[in-house]
Amino acid sequence: MGADPTSRTVGAVWGLLVLNTLGSAGARTIVTLPRSLIQMVTMGALVAAFALALALNLRLRIRAGAFLLLLTLLAALSVISSVHLESGFGALFRCARLAVFVGTLWLLSRWWDGGLMFVRHHIRMYFAVLGSVAAGLVVSPGTAMPDLYGGRLVGALWPLTPPQIGQYAAVITGLTVLLVLDRRTDGAGAAVVIVPSLVLLALTHTRTATLGLVLGLALAIGSLVLTSAAARRFFAWAVLCAVVAAVGFASALQAWFLRGQSRENFSSLTGRAKVWDALLTAPRSTSEQLFGVGLGDKSFGGLPIDNSWLAVYHEQGLTGVVLVAAVAVVLGGVALLRPPSLPRACALFLISYCAIASYTEAGLGDASPYLLHLAVAASLLASPAAPAPPPVPGVSRRPVPRWARGSEVT
Repeated sequence: MGADPTSRTVGAVWGLLVLNTLGSAGARTIVTLPRSLIQMVTMGALVAAFALALALNLRLRIRAGAFLLLLTLLAALSVISSVHLESGFGALFRCARLAVFVGTLWLLSRWWDGGLMFVRHHIRMYFAVLGSVAAGLVVSPGTAMPDLYGGRLVGALWPLTPPQIGQYAAVITGLTVLLVLDRRTDGAGAAVVIVPSLVLLALTHTRTATLGLVLGLALAIGSLVLTSAAARRFFAWAVLCAVVAAVGFASALQAWFLRGQSRENFSSLTGRAKVWDALLTAPRSTSEQLFGVGLGDKSFGGLPIDNSWLAVYHEQGLTGVVLVAAVAVVLGGVALLRPPSLPRACALFLISYCAIASYTEAGLGDASPYLLHLAVAASLLASPAAPAPPPVPGVSRRPVPRWARGSEVT
């Protein structure tokens, strides 16, 4: 049987959100794409996603929860911090983008019911993105693995950086592993996703994504070991393989992680620490400390910040850091309080991956793939809507809207 029409439309909206968060800056592509054209496509995708979601949910049935409320407060804070234009008029444009992004998530929250629909859409959409990366590698290997990036894999058809590709590959690999452990997909179908994704992840040499995948899966599978024999077997085999790899391939693994860098450069996180120190020691007014300087391009002094918490501190101040931390605490707390299940394991994987990646990647304070990952986690932690009470004979009852049958905590 084919997919439900509503599910297909929701999947189309999700795909448009994924397209919007791909970004416009990256490596040189086979066919040079003007940045203005890429921005037009990505912003057009966001507007189309909002319009399609609104058409799908004309009655504005939503499921209020702490996750979306906190994101709404973050969007409002971004406007407050950007209105002084310290980051230029582009800050207000980014605020509008974040507001439409969050609004689209509100419209989609009607279908957040603890099911796996958004997990499957997430895997499909990012697998399609990785398909374009693989196609670029086949068509032009030199462009896909340029010397400028040290021979690491980049997007040759769409300007994607190695960390982006590594992130997408790691996330869909982890989710697919969890699905196959719970027998929600067959082994052959899972292999079609996992094997190419791991190959692309290895070609990117992305350490953050690799650690996020390993540690996130360890936490997620660990949450299932008491209730799933398949999880226990997988965990045992994974530990055995890790020991063998550590003993037999220690030098190769060390060379892969160092990526030809000196130990000093590795210890300074490829120069990130210097940018972080400069950002933290820069003089700031009380207003800038509390509310930041407004939404920017996640850079300081012309160099990327590459840390979600420092980027939020710089652009949205300590207030923004508190709101983002509250998002992580709420989602993580709800996930830990839920009984063992596949949705809970997937949510734990996504939350832990975002937490690990936040140390060397920016994005938690703006419309980004990381907020999409957390939105999927929130959809997995939402409780199914309560069924309508049975009708009483002889009494006419108006149907209770779904959004009014109780709010959620996620």
